[in-house]
Order: sequence, then structure tokens, then C-alpha cells
Amino acid sequence: MLKKLCVVTLVIVLGMLSVTGCSGKENLPIANDGDTVKVHYKGTLDDGSIFDTSRGGEPLEFILGTGSMIEGFDKAVDGMQLSEIKTVTIPAEEAYGPHRDDLVLVIGRDRLPVGLEPGIGQRLQMSQPDGRTVEVIVTAVSEASITVDANHPMAGKDLTFEIELVEIN
Repeated sequence: MLKKLCVVTLVIVLGMLSVTGCSGKENLPIANDGDTVKVHYKGTLDDGSIFDTSRGGEPLEFILGTGSMIEGFDKAVDGMQLSEIKTVTIPAEEAYGPHRDDLVLVIGRDRLPVGLEPGIGQRLQMSQPDGRTVEVIVTAVSEASITVDANHPMAGKDLTFEIELVEIN
């Protein structure tokens, strides 16, 4: 009878330890704005296809809260504990924004550099009036013109990331 009582007491004590938060994770560092962090990530689209990953290579390093990452990614990492893994879906508005029709342009072939033979999917650079360059993708070609899209390729898409926080400095 005494042996059974000891087992029950042990189970109760272990149960109380986990309820009171003695799991060992509460002392791990937490990522906050201004911290330099390293994460491994895998990015997928709604159909499950992987569009980018750091797995198999070096983790991504950035300073949290400086705007160097898309807004939703920054928000997802803020408050994570070291070694935590989480999956988050970032809506287009917090990723690369909505797809903007005003960034799809039809350009007459007479405005193209001599010798350029554009093809669908080709990436080109265009100069803006202020001197900056923007990358565009050719989406249609005709004898008289080409259509280019200056939206980010991920614009208008919700992105799902599996994120693992591997270092905080």
C-alpha cells in the first residue's frame, strides 16, 4: 500500500511542477526590438509550394524592428523565445502589399534599347525619373509593345513561414 501511495504522490508533484511553470523554458531569452537575431525559416504559398528557405544553409540574420524585414515577419519574431519554432501566416498587406495594377505598364517597342528582344518572364531594369532603377518582369510581348510588371513577385500573396529562432544578440 505504501508503494502505491508514493507513486500517486510523485505524479501529483510532477503535475504541480508543470502547472506552476517549471518546464525549463521560462528562462530562455526573448527576442525584442533592437536585438540582432538569427532565424531559420521556410516560406510557403497557399498551395504549399516552398518559395524560399534558409534550411540547408546559414540562418537569416537581421536587427529586429528596424524595417529591414517585411512587417509581418518582424512581428512574428518579436517576442519569440530562443529555440522556439512557430508557423505564422502573413497577409499580403503585411508582406509585399497588394498587387497594384498601376505598376503594370505597356511600353512601346520604340522605347526599348536597340537590340533588346524581350521574352515573357524576363527581368529588366527601368530607370525612374528620379534616377532610381526598378526591376520589372515582362508579362506580355507583341510586335508593337511589351507589358511589364513592377510589382514585387510576392505582391498580393499571403505568405506562410515556419520560423525557428536560433540566436539572439
